[in-house]
Amino acid sequence: MLLYRYFFFSWLFRDVNRGNMFERAAAWRHNQEQARWLPTYMRRWFWSGAVLYGVGWFVELVLGAPVLSAFFYVPGALSVPMNAVIVVIWLGLRMLPAPF
Repeated sequence: MLLYRYFFFSWLFRDVNRGNMFERAAAWRHNQEQARWLPTYMRRWFWSGAVLYGVGWFVELVLGAPVLSAFFYVPGALSVPMNAVIVVIWLGLRMLPAPF
């Protein structure tokens, strides 16, 4: 399995801006069905962020290397906006009707 597929989910979805109206509607339904995987990606990002924060805390306080801890804190902090994006996409695909 490729590592980017473990963290990034764009490969699951189809473009709803291509094709005629029937193809776009089929792509929208496909995307709504694939939205069931988004909570899995949210958990992955949450736990990877939590682990990176924990490692950063360990490196900073126990090992006494605050500069080195930034290499763990920064990617850990990036998990927060990624989770926000995933939540918005998931809610949009679950709650909104087809745009056509």
